[in-house]
Amino acid sequence: MLIIDFELRGDFITLDRLLKATGLADSGGEAKAMVAAGKVQVDGQDELRKTCKVRAGQVVAVHGTRVRICAAREPAGA
Repeated sequence: MLIIDFELRGDFITLDRLLKATGLADSGGEAKAMVAAGKVQVDGQDELRKTCKVRAGQVVAVHGTRVRICAAREPAGA
């Protein structure tokens, strides 16, 4: 199983944008179709909302890949 650590740049990312940003979907349309088809889970539960907000600490699973959502790291010296 492939595990991807995804670092947020804000408070959240929508599920469809996450799938596209990680390369799990080639386009936003494909990402939305994957979610609508019930192929995506968030924290172990099927997720059918294409634009659900995914936040740090959550895990998204699709096609044998898990994406761990991480909070943005503080810049050095901040």
